[in-house]
Amino acid sequence: MDPREEQLALKRLRIFARFFFLWGLLILGRLFQLQILDHDEYSRLAQQQQEHEIEVRAPRGIILDRNGQPLAMSVGVDSVCVNPLRISDLSMASTLLARILELDASELLARMNVAVENKRGFLWVKRKISMEESERLRSYNLGWVEFRTESSRFYPNGQMGSHVLGGVDYAEKGNGGVEAFFEKELHGISGRMRTTADVRQNVFSLKVHSDPQPGSKLTLTIDERIQYVAEQELAKAVKEHGASTGSLVAMDPKTGDILAMANYPTYNPNERPKNKAEAEARKNLSITAPFEPGSVFKVVTLATALETTRLTPETPFYCNNGAFTLFRRVIHDAHPYGTLTMAEVLAKSSNIGAIKIGLTAGNQNLYKYVKAFGFGDKTGIMLPGESGGVVRKLSRWIPSSIGSVAMGHEISTTSVQLARACSVIANGGFLPKPRLLRKAEREGGESYETKPELVRILKPENAMKMRMMMKGVVDFGTGRRTARIQGYSSAGKTGSAQIYDYKSRVYLHRYNGSFMGFAPVNNPALVIVVTLNNTPSGTRGFGGTVAAPVFVKVMAASLRFLGVPRDLPDEVDSPEDGAEVENDLAIADFAVPPEPEEGETLLAGLAIPAGPELPPAMIPSGPKVPDFVGKTKREILSASSELGMRVEFAGAGVARQQNPRPGTTLQPGERVKVVFTR
Repeated sequence: MDPREEQLALKRLRIFARFFFLWGLLILGRLFQLQILDHDEYSRLAQQQQEHEIEVRAPRGIILDRNGQPLAMSVGVDSVCVNPLRISDLSMASTLLARILELDASELLARMNVAVENKRGFLWVKRKISMEESERLRSYNLGWVEFRTESSRFYPNGQMGSHVLGGVDYAEKGNGGVEAFFEKELHGISGRMRTTADVRQNVFSLKVHSDPQPGSKLTLTIDERIQYVAEQELAKAVKEHGASTGSLVAMDPKTGDILAMANYPTYNPNERPKNKAEAEARKNLSITAPFEPGSVFKVVTLATALETTRLTPETPFYCNNGAFTLFRRVIHDAHPYGTLTMAEVLAKSSNIGAIKIGLTAGNQNLYKYVKAFGFGDKTGIMLPGESGGVVRKLSRWIPSSIGSVAMGHEISTTSVQLARACSVIANGGFLPKPRLLRKAEREGGESYETKPELVRILKPENAMKMRMMMKGVVDFGTGRRTARIQGYSSAGKTGSAQIYDYKSRVYLHRYNGSFMGFAPVNNPALVIVVTLNNTPSGTRGFGGTVAAPVFVKVMAASLRFLGVPRDLPDEVDSPEDGAEVENDLAIADFAVPPEPEEGETLLAGLAIPAGPELPPAMIPSGPKVPDFVGKTKREILSASSELGMRVEFAGAGVARQQNPRPGTTLQPGERVKVVFTR
């Protein structure tokens, strides 16, 4: 070889050697950077792509009735998911799955396409499917479909107790009733699990980091046997008597325990509401829907008088032969009673007698004991959405309020408030706090029991007097034909209150028919309050007709369930053939409906002794009439309700004339007439 060529070849070899040496150094440097310098960062990125930490939901706590029977539990159900990256024909897959699982095929296909575009290897198709859907889908044996077990809330008794229990959403979070109120206790503590997947997101490793801790087990005061009977009988009565809604509360008067809380209409918490009506049916009317109680409230009026005056059950009251003028309004009784004792006033449900007893007690005392019985305030029951009802401040009472409140008008109350008020009479004078939870037990964690809470508001002797007077209602009063229980003594009070229409601003000839009572009389084991709302006009809509029979059936069954010994022979006097139903209607002609707005004028009255007539000098004057000219109906309604005055409207548009004139002092019972033109 030519020395020059040999030298050139050697030079080329050196150049290649240097090139490969430098190339090797670069590779080694890059490897050093990747393996040493950037190791932690790339390891983190790889872990992020391959490993995922997922939440393992804790089983939701079980809910039991007082006897350990399950009311709500969590069960395992199938949920369906797919890896869209492994499906060759997304259109076919979405169509097939949609047909089997009753989904929208186009919507499912769109979700699959989005997952593919974002290179996501996991997509929920449908969660918590039914057993039928699961079996149908499994029969196709589709390799690209994955089933995962999830927890789903299940109510074994269907609609029974639904308003107490409430329900949960798709995330198993309580959205009503006990499920919502005790969400923290029932929810539990979730665990954590780490999954490892390959490049196609196929999971090949699972590792539990922390085990889930189940939610607390709740034991309620509800007795499912009593709850079942209560719901059945209430539903029958609402349908039979053409009422709109109904509610029933059964309470242990000694502890405040709620043994049953029924409402109609009801719903099945295992199903989602399909329309507005089904959503409305989820309202717990026993605590959220206050109403004017009517004659059942006379119990509070008489109890107040026993506590604050020298009246006794034997004190006579002249009932004006059925017609009594109060603040230029004539109040009527169902029958032309002459003189009735205080006990007979309650038994016969005399409006005139109740008003005179209320006048004897006086505004201050009546208001004090209305509040002492818990009206106007929330009871503190362990359920969301409770209403406290409406009791106007004493400063907002108008002259006739003493008569209206004495009969159960101008206030509003819930069924659970009436149950605790009736319990005061049944237990010897103590106001109980309604109790729904007996105990909460967490596995390996904190557990607690609730205790009864009672406050004395009546003297024992006065509670006993009221108990005997309420027994008279059943023995010879308005409940004698419908409230007697075979084998047990019972006591109670019927009630029928006219319904106020806030649109027309008049009382309608439709009623809230109610009955509250207890049994046995000497040692009451249970208080039951039944209310049917919007019952028809006439005696067929009165509380003694529509509510008392429900009380009898539910009470009789409940006492048997509770093992309460009978205290009477089995025979019960039958109603006389063709006997007329007793009228217990509390007349609302001069009542101002309960409204929660503030600002009514001071119209406190004096304690007025009972008598056939009221001294004119003792009738307080009414408020002064504002200038309504130029105002709309809405503005006038707002102003008049604040002043407690009644207004009659004529025409439409803007107010142009009014009578009486602005500045006139309105006399008790007088209305303002306003004429509107456009």
